[in-house]
Amino acid sequence: MTVHAHSEVLVGREADLAVLRDALKQARHAEPSTVLVGGEAGVGKTRLVEEFRRGLAGEPVRVLSGQCLELGEEGLPFAPFAGALRELVRAEGPAALDGHERELARLLPELGPPPEGEARRGLLFEAVAALLGRRPLVLVIEDLHWADRSTRDLILFLVRAARLPQLLLITTYRTDELHRGHPLRPFLAELDRVRGVQRLELGRLDREGTAELLTHLLGTEPGARVVDTVNERAQGNPFFIEQFAGAAFDEIPASLRDLLLSRVDQLPEPAQRVLRVAAVGGTRFGHELLARVAGLDEAALESALRVIVAAQLVMVVDADGGYEFRHALVREAVHDDLLPGEHARLHARYARAVEAEPHLVAMGRAAAEIAHHWHAAHDHPRALITAKIAADEAGRRFAYGEQASLLDRVLRLWEDVPDARTLLGIDHLDLLEESALAAIDSGEHMRALTLTRAALGDLDAEAEPLRAGRLLVRRAKLLRTAGKSNGEAECNEAFRLLSMAPRGAGRVRLLADLAHQLAGIDADRAAEVARVAMADATEQGDLAALVTAEVAFGASCTGRILAADTLPVMRDAVARARTAGDLAAFTHGLVNVSDALFELGRYDESAAAAAEGLPDAGRIGVSRTTGVYLLANHAEALIALGRWDEADARLAEAARLDPPETLALPWLRLRARIRLARGREDADSLVSRSVDFLRRPYLSNESRLATLDLRILAAFDDPDPAVALDAARAALAEPKLTVRPRYCWSILAHAARAATRAADPAVAESVAAVAAELPQRYPAEMAFAAHVRAFLEGGEPRWREAVEAWRADGHRYELACALLGLAEAQAAARTATRSDAAVRSEAAVRSEAAVRSEAAVRSDTAGRSDAAVRSAGLSDATAAARGEAGVVTRGAVERSSDPAESIAEAVAVAAALGAAPLVEAADTLSRRLGIRASAPAAERDELLTAREREVLRLVAEGHSNSRIAADLFISPKTASVHVSRIIAKLEVTNRGEAAAVARRLGLLDD
Repeated sequence: MTVHAHSEVLVGREADLAVLRDALKQARHAEPSTVLVGGEAGVGKTRLVEEFRRGLAGEPVRVLSGQCLELGEEGLPFAPFAGALRELVRAEGPAALDGHERELARLLPELGPPPEGEARRGLLFEAVAALLGRRPLVLVIEDLHWADRSTRDLILFLVRAARLPQLLLITTYRTDELHRGHPLRPFLAELDRVRGVQRLELGRLDREGTAELLTHLLGTEPGARVVDTVNERAQGNPFFIEQFAGAAFDEIPASLRDLLLSRVDQLPEPAQRVLRVAAVGGTRFGHELLARVAGLDEAALESALRVIVAAQLVMVVDADGGYEFRHALVREAVHDDLLPGEHARLHARYARAVEAEPHLVAMGRAAAEIAHHWHAAHDHPRALITAKIAADEAGRRFAYGEQASLLDRVLRLWEDVPDARTLLGIDHLDLLEESALAAIDSGEHMRALTLTRAALGDLDAEAEPLRAGRLLVRRAKLLRTAGKSNGEAECNEAFRLLSMAPRGAGRVRLLADLAHQLAGIDADRAAEVARVAMADATEQGDLAALVTAEVAFGASCTGRILAADTLPVMRDAVARARTAGDLAAFTHGLVNVSDALFELGRYDESAAAAAEGLPDAGRIGVSRTTGVYLLANHAEALIALGRWDEADARLAEAARLDPPETLALPWLRLRARIRLARGREDADSLVSRSVDFLRRPYLSNESRLATLDLRILAAFDDPDPAVALDAARAALAEPKLTVRPRYCWSILAHAARAATRAADPAVAESVAAVAAELPQRYPAEMAFAAHVRAFLEGGEPRWREAVEAWRADGHRYELACALLGLAEAQAAARTATRSDAAVRSEAAVRSEAAVRSEAAVRSDTAGRSDAAVRSAGLSDATAAARGEAGVVTRGAVERSSDPAESIAEAVAVAAALGAAPLVEAADTLSRRLGIRASAPAAERDELLTAREREVLRLVAEGHSNSRIAADLFISPKTASVHVSRIIAKLEVTNRGEAAAVARRLGLLDD
């Protein structure tokens, strides 16, 4: 009987294959699609993907694949992407990189040296996205459970931020590897929240599936007892079933490890020795490196490898001498079966071989490989040194997560290596500081807090006040960012120690940094510290230090002194920083300037100021901190101006940077507001993530108030008015509600809306009481105040004031909301005026009837001609009354104007913003009032091109893409592209919704 160790037929996976094919269809229709294929080891994830790929033969789609490496979290960064790109280059040549060679040199060192100087990791990500987004593409990433942090970051960028319309991303991972603390768990949870991502969990085969698979493997139908035995032992795992079929049934050991090793034991001893050596090298290994470590002559090595490949334990994966274990479990079992001495000796051989000849591994892999092998060899001194070298290399590649993990290893090894300080050339305190910085860069702020605390514990603060002050300021930042406390105690102690430190530029910069931290806690104290820093810098004649201090002083003035008064000082500090080349102070200063300009209602200037600082923020490595604030400020100004798509793109950039802890809140809440206003389903997730920050022990006043405001806004989506009312009550009860009027006024406006909606006089009175004491200094504050009065007092005059106030300020969305409120008030005024006139007219008619009845009683014959006149019409008195009423009605209507105009303008503004719920509210109001309101023709023309409108009309008629293509004499692919663009522009999810929105907005009109 011929036994095949691997079935060429895929069994029991028809439904799973259909999922992958449907995902590919979505990608072909310009809908980004990602499938996360999970399952236990050996369940057939890779086999499923192989079968899917086989079915793509001849299809106009490129398939690339990459493998994650089992080197741990500190492993080779971006390994699967490097593998996929090498596959592309081998197939199509370097021209396939489409001009991105310099950026991609960080992934493929064989392309040449990467760009000199510091660069943003975002540029590398954008280059990969640009390359993968050029054409229909299937990207397969295997063994995601071994992915390093950088690989996960890049995957998240492609899925959540780049959203390449023609990319189908398929990843495989082992579910049985995901222990409670495994980093892939939260990563998968985050991917689950992204539209277009689906999980595909592969289950085990049932008994019938086991029987079918055994039939293909054995070449004949097995007996029932054999099927029952294998089904019981393998429990439906296809790999285990294959292993059972590949060995004599009576020799199969009871445990899984024995099962995995049973076929290995059948190999000749020379082949087993080579397999053990290969297992130490990893799942993939090269021929030359294996030859160096095995120490065999070429003939003996090739003979052993031929036996191993024939046994289908190892596969040849490329013509350049690359091999791969057919299943990683086999490699693990062989590796774990090594004797302790053999294990250490072989890892040491690999380390020496790669050290001597780095070219034996792929370019860029040497440092990570060497560190891995020396660590596994338990050679602590070498492991210490190589881990530090690999950490430095990871840092240069922007692989901050791997850098932090490697530095943690160095810290663990420090105690085991007596002369660690001499070997590394740094002391333990320096290593703690470097590790803390790497943890901050990788977003591991809790780890950074621990390291900073340890560094402070090792330090004699009185002897080194400058270093102690630096660590305390850093700790205060981390505590504040984590939402654990405001860091005031650390700031006070830092100030005490820095007062003792020698004067110099370092001290001034730390004082300025300290002033920045204090600005959100105690503005007066912050100003005091900033003045000390400015005095020091002036005394020393240090212009650069003076600039830093001046910028800090400007930050301390925010919210405490009128923006118009502080703006000149801030701008002067920014100008000085630019002249001095102090990019840190320059970017900090632009955050303050853009913020002040926003308060003044100068939104264009605010956006420009924030945008000016972004390139330099990336250049000096503060993109995830200062850069995030600049992006948020830029987006906030664009939101006010009604340029929501641009704002959303900026917020997507901020999300891509993955700012840690509370630094994520600015982009989260701003994006949540856009998504809420646009009626997007993913708004709930953003709101939930934002509101979760309110549970932190500490949140800055600005962040807390803005998040409380967001919670009220989100509550309006609930049909129960009590939900929004409760959110309003919670916000009004905030102790520091009035500290920042800029945020308080928005809360008051939304709380007033909630009170009006729920007809709650108590909340309305609370809003009025706070509003009466709150200053109105800037255009937006004045407009919000007018909006509050309109909600609380009602009436057309109040709503007209709100509309005009928002026109003066420039906020587009708030203007549209006020216009709808004005339309309601206008309609109510018209109805009330008409009702009053009708009552007066009816009273006059009743009076005339009484007069006529009395005259008839006195004489029913006299004055017949006069009676005829009266019977032909109304009396003079009645006519006068009717005429008077008519004059009153016409005058009232003229003064109140037509609500249709207000609705039409509101619809035009809302449609331009893509604020579908507001358009729907206007549509509802129009129907209630018997008015048809739609966007003006000019607005409609700007929304869609002429060709897109033609396509949209056919979509609304229910035509398929093929029918549309035939009617318009275009290709089906072009029709599909048009439909995808229409759906994107209308902010809908399918063709039916697009047709409905088009009818509502009048986009189908000639």
